[in-house]
Amino acid sequence: MNRVVVGFDFSSGSANAVDLAIDIANRWQSDIRLVYVKEKNENEAPIRAEIEQRNAAVEPLLKGIKLEYVLREGSPAEQLAKQAEEDNAALLIVGTHGMSGLKTNMLGRNSYRTIELSPVPVLIVREDFNFNKALETIVVPIDSSDDTRQKASKAALFARTFGSTIHLLGLYTSTTEDIRRIVKNYVGMVQRVFDKDNIKYITKFIDVEKNVTTTTLDYAAEVQADMIAIMTEQEKNLSSLLLGNYAQQMINQSTVPVLTVRPTRVVADTANY
Repeated sequence: MNRVVVGFDFSSGSANAVDLAIDIANRWQSDIRLVYVKEKNENEAPIRAEIEQRNAAVEPLLKGIKLEYVLREGSPAEQLAKQAEEDNAALLIVGTHGMSGLKTNMLGRNSYRTIELSPVPVLIVREDFNFNKALETIVVPIDSSDDTRQKASKAALFARTFGSTIHLLGLYTSTTEDIRRIVKNYVGMVQRVFDKDNIKYITKFIDVEKNVTTTTLDYAAEVQADMIAIMTEQEKNLSSLLLGNYAQQMINQSTVPVLTVRPTRVVADTANY
């Protein structure tokens, strides 16, 4: 499988990102590219020395894969996205601080922009993420937006990798019967593909009473989820921005990794997700 790219800035959040990247890359048998984005006149020598020391320390954890690094210069978000594109990466992983900490480190300040620019799925890992178990439980919220099913294939990849159970969460954001029927149909489409691919899943439908973020996070906490998969676009009644309020709130508030998938514009084939 293609390389896993990881943003790194010496913060604890980015160190967690590297740890998770090693676990995923070992399972995928993919090499890892660690990316440090330096400032214009920053001295490279101490950066390289510390990165090489850290890489040597984790080398025994690598199972037939390589951990390489590169220094780039410029906007962190732009450079991470460019590296992911150049490597034709399967995944870009970045680390952040918690709700109040997204402004305190290089990757934190640029997390949203990185997600917007990245041509590949981005996995956001908080500094306080618990690594005591694998990604065994994945929550996939499904709403009435055209693109909502596209995250399911990426979640299924993780489910196959870790032997996970996916929780398909049908979100009713309206009492209008047509909207509710769309959600049911989309969930049904994903179920059929999961059945075909022998993906383990559990389905639940919930009426959104407060907001989509709270509903999703409450359910994730209830099932002790290890990851939540979302799209970077949501329904227009939730947000008109590429990375809207739902995605921002989810990244800020989730205590577990959030997989963000950028939608493609081709959704005409409703037989597939």
